[in-house]
Amino acid sequence: MKPMGPIPAWFAQEEGMLIVGGCGAASLVDEAGDTPLFVYDMDIVEAQVRRFRAAMPEVLHLHYAIKANPYAPLLARMGTQVDGFDIASGGELEMALAAGMAPDRISFAGPGKRNDELEAAIFAGVTINLESEGEGRRALAVADNLGKAPRLAVRVNPDFDLKGSGMRMGGGAKPFGVDADRAAALARAMIDAGADWRGWHIFAGSQNLDPLAIIETQAATIALAARLSDDVGASPPLVNLGGGFGLAYFPGDERLDIRPIGVALDSALENLPDILQGSAFAIELGRWLVGEAGIYLTRVIDVKVSQGETFVVVDGGLHHQLAASGNFGTVVRRNYPIAVANRFGAAPATEPVTVVGCLCTPIDRLGDKVALPPVREGDLIAIFLAGAYGASASPAAFLGHPSPRELLLG
Repeated sequence: MKPMGPIPAWFAQEEGMLIVGGCGAASLVDEAGDTPLFVYDMDIVEAQVRRFRAAMPEVLHLHYAIKANPYAPLLARMGTQVDGFDIASGGELEMALAAGMAPDRISFAGPGKRNDELEAAIFAGVTINLESEGEGRRALAVADNLGKAPRLAVRVNPDFDLKGSGMRMGGGAKPFGVDADRAAALARAMIDAGADWRGWHIFAGSQNLDPLAIIETQAATIALAARLSDDVGASPPLVNLGGGFGLAYFPGDERLDIRPIGVALDSALENLPDILQGSAFAIELGRWLVGEAGIYLTRVIDVKVSQGETFVVVDGGLHHQLAASGNFGTVVRRNYPIAVANRFGAAPATEPVTVVGCLCTPIDRLGDKVALPPVREGDLIAIFLAGAYGASASPAAFLGHPSPRELLLG
């Protein structure tokens, strides 16, 4: 028997059926037409936004990193909840604009931006977070051809990382951003060339559950932004502090308490160095905003026994839920929270089962030796914390299976 991550406490059952957004899981599948199905509860997203606003300084801007979940109906609603979108491709730029986000509230990060992407961003008036000196030169050339002054920020590869983060984005050699010792020179060059310099983007790591580590990193980020701005000789309009807020996916994880982070950040913003006194500050979050709001529903196709081990075979898999299979940056595979949706809360069987997908690969495992109630063909399996890095971050084309359905509630 292997443990699973904690099921969020707000999910309940009615007559044994998992309730999501006031609706039974089976009725949601009927409404969508079939499984596999991602269901997103907007009420949970909005509660998370309120939680952020209540804990953080009032002056702090909240940005949504749309790579976490760019489902169009969700994105349109997110535009009413946050102060800006952070994107990472030309395709996401189109999505952000289609969702109604104002171009001057969109920032574009990510290495390897093509010239046509730079052109689209500059033409629209989006801020480009430069990842290298070469990208800066190309952006200026594209802008010159358009006859527009580009909105340019500099993404910094900081000389520190977010300790204990699930994915380290800064510190050491990285493909992301410009090393801290060269960032000021690039910003100065862009200003001298006539660009509209928009400030700094400093992202040290993600998926962290340690408030003290996040507080320490934010303090270091503000200090770095001040030092770089002094070197440039100009105050940055915006300092993007990155994100880092994690979710309790796995056994032993506890939900991140963001209140001490807000207290520390409020003090830091009240006592800024002179060069940053007029600057705005933002935090960029993706999974933390939407991850807990999503459930992946997949139907049991077969229950089989091999060498004494029971396998529950479902019609979904890693082609929709790469992260839950343990193949999205996880070093040691651990179980996401998982349940039988139509027997939610029922006592588990005495023998564990392994939930596997429909793909012809041994890595397609959604639950490894987990304790579930007795499972039968036709049952619905629910995987929780599926609102981020699911449908859009998984190899949907692998083996030609259908794309998952998606449904927004609330």
